[in-house]
Amino acid sequence: MLTHWFLAAVHLLAFAMAFAAILARGTAFRGLGGAEPAQVRQVLMADNIWGVSALLLLLTGGIRGFGGFEKGGEYYLQQPLFHLKMGMLILILLLEVAPMIRLIKWRIALARGRSLDMSKVGFFARVSHLQALLVLLMVVAASGMARGINFG
Repeated sequence: MLTHWFLAAVHLLAFAMAFAAILARGTAFRGLGGAEPAQVRQVLMADNIWGVSALLLLLTGGIRGFGGFEKGGEYYLQQPLFHLKMGMLILILLLEVAPMIRLIKWRIALARGRSLDMSKVGFFARVSHLQALLVLLMVVAASGMARGINFG
């Protein structure tokens, strides 16, 4: 019982952490007027936290759903809200490809003392804010699943 509770608590806290980090990353992107080191560090720190929270979400969600905890994989695979939640996750991950590649390039450029490509920071801010909205909608879907709501 304590393991179930612990996994659920970590999973929910990871959603909160993901939302805050991705929103902070988007806001930091939006605030970039150039390659000011403090602002770039804010983007990279928020991105690090977003990455850790995404990993926590994937691990705890996988363990809870398919590791013999909670209702079990069969329940989730028959649940339309689970499919909606996973669809949003896939969309978040697809949206993450371009910012992730750019931020990896920034990290390499910073390590080599090179200038950063600041094009598309406005686009990455919008992508981050859309991802934050999708994280919130995933929580709404998850709360429906927890209540056994089924539209099928």
